[in-house]
Amino acid sequence: MSVWPAWEVREGERATRWLHVRLAFADGARIDALVTVCDGWVCVEDVRARPALALEDLALFADWIEGPLAQACGAETEPDAGDDAGTGAHRQRPAPARGPLERGLVARAYRTAQEKGADPVLAVMDETGYSRRGALRLIGRTRDAGLLPARHARR
Repeated sequence: MSVWPAWEVREGERATRWLHVRLAFADGARIDALVTVCDGWVCVEDVRARPALALEDLALFADWIEGPLAQACGAETEPDAGDDAGTGAHRQRPAPARGPLERGLVARAYRTAQEKGADPVLAVMDETGYSRRGALRLIGRTRDAGLLPARHARR
């Protein structure tokens, strides 16, 4: 695996860094990604893989790059965190709820945001820690489970 800087933007004390990440496997497969790191949060901006990744492998991608990315950013492991990298935002949160518990959490966050006049998708993103696409998938599953009304009225 290789990690190298793409660019960095500073605003006062805050810095946002973009890094290129490349994973090369023994069988010739390769994954290239552009990753953003800011204030301990990690966001995968772009992923290209040859051959294409299965959805399950893409979900594991963050775990694959976590250690090398932390080393490239100069992060120290938190002693009580129990993980190998302090930069992985998905590791700083408690394990997310799955299944019916997760759908209930999504429904509550969505409805609360709607009542307050806030963006419900952002509320779900904040509550679950998922990206926008992940939050939209969760909202769709929650609608399919009948916990949220259909997005569009059928005619």
